[in-house]
Amino acid sequence: MLLLFGAAAYLAARFDPLPPRFSGTAQAADGDSLRLRGDRIRLLDIDAPELDQICWEAEGGEWPCGRAAHRRLVDLLRQGATSCQPQKQDTYGRTLASCTVGGRDLGAVLVSEGMAIAHGGYEREEAAARSARIGIWRGRFVEPRQWRDEGPSGAPEPSLFELIWDWFRELTGATILR
Repeated sequence: MLLLFGAAAYLAARFDPLPPRFSGTAQAADGDSLRLRGDRIRLLDIDAPELDQICWEAEGGEWPCGRAAHRRLVDLLRQGATSCQPQKQDTYGRTLASCTVGGRDLGAVLVSEGMAIAHGGYEREEAAARSARIGIWRGRFVEPRQWRDEGPSGAPEPSLFELIWDWFRELTGATILR
């Protein structure tokens, strides 16, 4: 009987479903990951620039978009208790979850402010950020997945419009501010 009870307890622990919604004080690890009650949480359906990632303004200047995304998540988490609804786990053992602070969906806020790109959700928020040219959408950037896989790189190639504009400025003798 004891052996049977032990086997049942082992199987229950092994195949235990994700925990129910949980909340508390969270700390940001980067722009789309946090720690809550000792658990590593990755925000579901978004991808923020990596901590060391840089992005480029439309005029060519660099800005630390990874640090900016992290700072924004820090600011959001300071606004109160974080509540997360786990969905699944990723390959790194982190819990993928939708999280809120004060009733505001963290993923939606970060994507709508241009601090993350949408992956499987938040398409309207991303479209609005792109249209408003805010956050990472105000210039050029390397997708966070590519940055993680390939490491830092130079600015992505300029658009056709930027090439024509630079050519025109050279033609007219204007100095290029880069």
